[in-house]
Amino acid sequence: MAPSLKAATTTIDERLERIESLLLSLVEKERVREWYSVEEFSRIVGRAALTCREWCRNGRIQAEKKKSGRGAHASWVICDAELQRFQREGLLPRRSA
Repeated sequence: MAPSLKAATTTIDERLERIESLLLSLVEKERVREWYSVEEFSRIVGRAALTCREWCRNGRIQAEKKKSGRGAHASWVICDAELQRFQREGLLPRRSA
């Protein structure tokens, strides 16, 4: 193999390895989880955390309160099935008064 071709192949191999490494790290960050915090949910769906917290409080998405390690304060968490449902169907209807 000619020296210039060998150098180009080495450069391409190095770039491919770097790309694979970056892809693996992205996949690891976005892997399916059993539960998502409001902040994680909001980032995935592209809405503000405050908005998503209000949806939880108003029953527009199904969420549960779980102990958060912050003393008596529980945090909203959303299960993966609800995230998938929300992405397919959107918000649940408003509760009737």
